[in-house]
Amino acid sequence: MLPDPTEVIRADGPWTHRDVTANACRFHLVEAGSGPLVVFLHGFPTFWWTWRHQLESVSRAGFRAVAVDMRGYGGSDHTPHGYDPLTLADDVAGLVRALGERDAVVVGQGWGGLVAWTVAARHPDAVSGIAVVGMPHPAVLRAALVQDPEQRRLARYALGFQRPFVPERQLTRDDADLVERFLRRWSGSGWPDDPTAATYRAAMLIPNTAHCSVEFHRWAVRSLPRRDGRRFQAAVADPVRVPVLQVHGERDGAILPRSVDGSEAYATAYDRVDLPGTGHFPHEEDAAAFDDVLLPWLRGLHRADHPA
Repeated sequence: MLPDPTEVIRADGPWTHRDVTANACRFHLVEAGSGPLVVFLHGFPTFWWTWRHQLESVSRAGFRAVAVDMRGYGGSDHTPHGYDPLTLADDVAGLVRALGERDAVVVGQGWGGLVAWTVAARHPDAVSGIAVVGMPHPAVLRAALVQDPEQRRLARYALGFQRPFVPERQLTRDDADLVERFLRRWSGSGWPDDPTAATYRAAMLIPNTAHCSVEFHRWAVRSLPRRDGRRFQAAVADPVRVPVLQVHGERDGAILPRSVDGSEAYATAYDRVDLPGTGHFPHEEDAAAFDDVLLPWLRGLHRADHPA
């Protein structure tokens, strides 16, 4: 039996739950520690809880760690519109201001990584650096989908999400069993364990979450020939001016490591680390190895901003 979805979203831990309004949307977030702000963005099909390990490790390292339920997920508003990257980037910039900070490091996984690239391009003054997990630069991803048949095959599920009503029913059928299948398909071997899978399955059963999570994918495909799609591509065409850390699992079953190649052309300062034995969720699959990459990079950014 799955845990109660409401209890999952409000899970207890060494953190504080808050609701914050930004960009005309109410966001549920979880906060720990004090110091320079680090905002964590989840991907599909997870929610803020995916960053539970980093909430502890990053806050212990002297940072203010904030993990957000993105628009349409978890305890945040499930709005009828707003699932394009430009709006989602506006959400993040608004959250930084609502949290009383001038800028933040943004760490994003999967779709959250795509938003991290976008907010760095669209709101450079609100971002001091981005760490992107399991997601190439948007232009590089688009090229990989066009040129690489294997990457197209891995992304084929998104085409199925274009149908009306059916994907939502598939995501919630049998206590959201499809969520667990996505997690196992995209990760390295042995993850997730049963309690972790049950947590993510329960979160998908919050009313309207399945629909909103599918809307991300619908925009990504349907916008390709439209004006809003061209506007997005233009918005991210220039290299971002903040430091970029790219972390990728060597066994990623959603985004091939070779599909990330070329992302360095879209950053003026770029570091990449491929983590062995992990897939699309390295921050959960091997949290210690992930933290060994993220924490020194965060400390380096802070020293660069505040030299002795």
